[in-house]
Amino acid sequence: MNHIINYISQSLKDIYPPEEVKALSMMICCDILGLDALDIYMGKDITLSECKQHELENIIFRLHKNEPIQYIRGIAEFCGRPFRVASGVLVPRPETAELVDLIVKENACAKRILDIGTGSGCISISLSKELPDTLVKAWDVSDEALEIARWNNESLSARVIFEKQDVLSDIISEQQQYDVIVSNPPYVTEKEKKVMEPNVLEWEPELALFVPDDDPLLFYRRIANLGQQLLIPGGRLYFEINQSYGAQMVRLLEMNHYHNIRVIKDLFENDRIVTANR
Repeated sequence: MNHIINYISQSLKDIYPPEEVKALSMMICCDILGLDALDIYMGKDITLSECKQHELENIIFRLHKNEPIQYIRGIAEFCGRPFRVASGVLVPRPETAELVDLIVKENACAKRILDIGTGSGCISISLSKELPDTLVKAWDVSDEALEIARWNNESLSARVIFEKQDVLSDIISEQQQYDVIVSNPPYVTEKEKKVMEPNVLEWEPELALFVPDDDPLLFYRRIANLGQQLLIPGGRLYFEINQSYGAQMVRLLEMNHYHNIRVIKDLFENDRIVTANR
């Protein structure tokens, strides 16, 4: 085994499972330190420069502090594209990529799409790239998130229009109507904190994660209400949801006069996506 890989593995073995240690070791060596993967697989003796050795020690230190590797690297892969991420935005998840894939599959002719709570811009930018004839607009309340999203938009040559908007507090004066509204809003309840991994709980932004225990559907109720104003007749809502609230989401959308309501399971067989038509 390459001695650098061995050093990383030994440094991380007590805090990460073996398969994750293996993946992290290769990511650190190839994606961050810029080493050649073939040299590593061949067990070539590699000597790091003083600068690279210092960088490696800093990475290991940050991993011991439970910082997500995506924040350390500054990049997360999503739908086959590199997105800049930092502690002001969530790390994109595979389940969210499933949401994007579904929207692309079902809305090839959509003229306008609105993403509410865009974060890094991973949903809106991916939709803009996959549906180049569609106008995509995205809202977020966080200045830090919007700065990152705009950077990703430019870096990936997308054409998303970003606006600062607080859907809970602002009076929405949007004049356009949309074929699709999509949102992956905060949906983790406060009581769920005790079972969360420290790399999420201690690092990812609370603003994008948590809702009160007594009102877990807070954002969905508001966005469903907005959908009656902003969606064209027959337009579609797409939500990523907390797996515990699929049935409650169906009732909420029925009460708001939506139809064709579907609850779709993710790759882990959890209720994760809800769609409905105005």
